[in-house]
Amino acid sequence: MFNLLKLNLVSVAIGLSRRLFRSRVIYSGAILCLTLTSGASAAQTSVVIEHCSVFDPEAGKVLPDRTIVVRGTQIVQVVGAGEIVDFPADATRIDGRGKFALPGLIDAHTHVVHVLDYAHLTGDVVLPLYLAAGVTSIRSTGDEIVAATLVARSAAAHPERSPRVFTCSPLLDADPPIHRGAGQAVTDPAKVSALFDDLARWNVTTVKIYAGTDRPVGKAIIDESHRRGLFVTAHLGRYSAQHAVADGVDGLEHIWSVFNYVIPAEAAKQPGHRGRLDLSNELCESLVAELARRKVFVDPTLAVFRNMLLLPDVPEVHDHPDNALVPRALREFWPVYLQRSGCPQGGPLEDRRREFAKFQELTGKMHRAGVPLLAGTDAAEPQVTPGFSLHQELEMLVESGLPPAAALCAATLTNATVLGEKDHLGSISAGKMADIVLVTANPLDDIRHTRRIELVIHQGHVCRPDALMKLVPRE
Repeated sequence: MFNLLKLNLVSVAIGLSRRLFRSRVIYSGAILCLTLTSGASAAQTSVVIEHCSVFDPEAGKVLPDRTIVVRGTQIVQVVGAGEIVDFPADATRIDGRGKFALPGLIDAHTHVVHVLDYAHLTGDVVLPLYLAAGVTSIRSTGDEIVAATLVARSAAAHPERSPRVFTCSPLLDADPPIHRGAGQAVTDPAKVSALFDDLARWNVTTVKIYAGTDRPVGKAIIDESHRRGLFVTAHLGRYSAQHAVADGVDGLEHIWSVFNYVIPAEAAKQPGHRGRLDLSNELCESLVAELARRKVFVDPTLAVFRNMLLLPDVPEVHDHPDNALVPRALREFWPVYLQRSGCPQGGPLEDRRREFAKFQELTGKMHRAGVPLLAGTDAAEPQVTPGFSLHQELEMLVESGLPPAAALCAATLTNATVLGEKDHLGSISAGKMADIVLVTANPLDDIRHTRRIELVIHQGHVCRPDALMKLVPRE
């Protein structure tokens, strides 16, 4: 996200191809999924989860005593107590009593190449971490497009060990781009249409404006994205939030893309002003109201601000158990990357704690105002563990003032909406993809219960977290 050095795109793609080949050999003998019927694929088998409670993100509540019927890759029935269940003859029946079924979680902000490439890892290596954490879909938000496409193809070929990967444009930026590999310089509004002709061949689902882009180019990107029916989001810098919102941007990435534009000029002159900012100021009230009015999706990515940028030296962050789950090469690279990036940022620890508290305060303020929030993490930045950091993000959203149901809705139905997949993902409903996380306690009582995963169903494959974790090298 913040380091300027990048590997050559071609070498990354070649390295990824080699790693994908090796990984297929390594994984070929691994037992990953619960066998439904001997020798059968998910498309030929059925699963029934009986008498579980189901989280409904549209209603924001848990529906008791439901039975879920899965055939192949789809949910075909969700019925209440006393209703007739069409039990397929070959169904594997799972006792769901006392358990809670959640829609497959979605991480709206990840990188399947960036940072991993520095650690000499490829994205396929960490994909099982997402699925083990109940994250059945991820949105890549700015990577080398060749390598990211290869990771997405590998994931699609192996749904039993990988989440669904939605790809994004390169980071559309100034010249030179901040991130040379993941970035692409766009400086002439007149050339934006030709750029999109090329992007169309890569089947991206999201377009991302990056920090060096100015308003004329940014507006041209927004207009062209809308003309082609693409979701456009922005990590802002030169292009102000006020201008981007007025120009019709669909989403904003990172809390900075709001916070940095609600600081009055006079307040900015005060020492430590970021941690002492009065968020009831007119500039903040106006921007938050406009975000709500226009329904601009904001992805705070609190995990990366706490874990990488502001508080990576705090023991509970540095020594978080999730950090031990990633391959050794990534664990060892994280401190190097932090040093290169000048992290932690923000001066004395107390100032940094206050600033992060303001980020959470602003997140809660946006939620109460009706701004649609996403749940994203920026994995695999330092100490932002793929998959498991989404549970940290949910905890921080709740600490920011969101009810657990609202945080879960962000990580399921709202995230599915920005991907254009609301009809297929984001809730446990007949006709949708069979992406289900079965947990042993109610997350509406305590959001941390999203971690209490018994099994994950992804596209009809029934997977056990412990088996998935064995596929991730620790050394």
